[in-house]
Amino acid sequence: MVLGVAGLSVGLALGGVVLLVALGWTLQRTVDEEAFRTADAVARLAGENALPDPLPVAGGQLRVQVVDTAGRIRAASIDADRLVPMVRPDQLTGTGRQRTVVPGQRLGWEGPVRVVAVPARSAGEPVTVLVGRSTVDVRHATQAARTVLLVAFPLLVGLLAVVAWRVVGATLRPVEALRSGAAEITGRDAAGRLPVPASQDEIHRLAVTLNDMLDRLAAARARQRSFLADAAHELRSPLTNMRTELEVAQRLGDRTDWPAVAADLLTDTERLGRLVDDLLLLARLDEQPAQQVDHLRAAEPVELGALLTEVAARWPGPTAGTGPAVTVVAAAGAVWTVGVPDELRRVLGNLVDNAVRHARTRVVLAVEPAAGGTYHLVTVTDDGPGIPVADRERVFRRFARLDEGRARDAGGAGLGLAIVRELVRRGGGTITLDDAHPGLTVRLHLPVLPDPD
Repeated sequence: MVLGVAGLSVGLALGGVVLLVALGWTLQRTVDEEAFRTADAVARLAGENALPDPLPVAGGQLRVQVVDTAGRIRAASIDADRLVPMVRPDQLTGTGRQRTVVPGQRLGWEGPVRVVAVPARSAGEPVTVLVGRSTVDVRHATQAARTVLLVAFPLLVGLLAVVAWRVVGATLRPVEALRSGAAEITGRDAAGRLPVPASQDEIHRLAVTLNDMLDRLAAARARQRSFLADAAHELRSPLTNMRTELEVAQRLGDRTDWPAVAADLLTDTERLGRLVDDLLLLARLDEQPAQQVDHLRAAEPVELGALLTEVAARWPGPTAGTGPAVTVVAAAGAVWTVGVPDELRRVLGNLVDNAVRHARTRVVLAVEPAAGGTYHLVTVTDDGPGIPVADRERVFRRFARLDEGRARDAGGAGLGLAIVRELVRRGGGTITLDDAHPGLTVRLHLPVLPDPD
């Protein structure tokens, strides 16, 4: 505020100086014009050889003399000196209109006198018309304006300073409330809200925006804490199992079945590795804006029928004693989409793995080409218990598992569907869950790519 008042003071001071200069110049120009008008009128009379004596001059502000080249006064106004010219002859050029300032004492006036000279001819001889005009009134007007400015300037600056202090204080008071509220929230490291002023102005909108941001940050922090807690729990479970098995094996000594212990440890290690890989993948997916360019570069045409067959081959079904049969219902022709092949394999692999885990007898993979639309439809159907409608959105959250899937061996870590949704969204598709009567159908919409052949 101090800098603002100082800048305003400098601006007002410069404006006052410019005003005084402009006022003095305007008044001086008015004096010159009046003197030249009178001089031109007398010059016309001289040219007509009709100079009266004394010269007629209205008012007492002007004095007129007509002098020849020798400096003799040929005619003068009634109050002008008839012996001494207002301007010495050597100061007159005689070739053009002139203006000068002489001391007022020579003319019996106070202060400086403005004298203009206009050449003329009288009776065939060159003469010069001199008109003197006192500038005392100009000086008095300028001094009066300067005095008014000197008196009014401090008062105006003081008034503006008070107004600025009140206005700026009233404007910044809500900002200070926002600052103190933010400092309080930061100091206690807890969720909170900033005070919202009642006025419907920019500060009000700023406070509302900041509170929305704080709400989003609090929600993100809550999700992060939940994610970290769930991740720590899931990571601790296999580590605890491994430590327990090793401690038991150490106590049993020679009676330990080391091949069985090694198999159990390998199972826990594989589970731990899958969990770490899933967490790293989710971390990379969370950075999607930074990785979007790389994702677009890696995308390429993918034929869905061949991809479904490749994924289904990982589950040979009852013939290998590994669970329900996985069958593929392919379209009549090639069905092309665009995406990252490894990500599409990961999506279908996670969906089929979930379906096989819960299916009773069969899992069916099918693809339906888009009929004039922009998305192909891929379905993964099982004849298991299905998922209640109320839980179909929750299963896509991280570490979210239904109660019946909490077992360590059957339930997984609860990251599969979360990864699926992120990868599908990243590829420009959508995923939904629907009833299969009995069982569950996962409906996967993938963008269409025209047949590259």
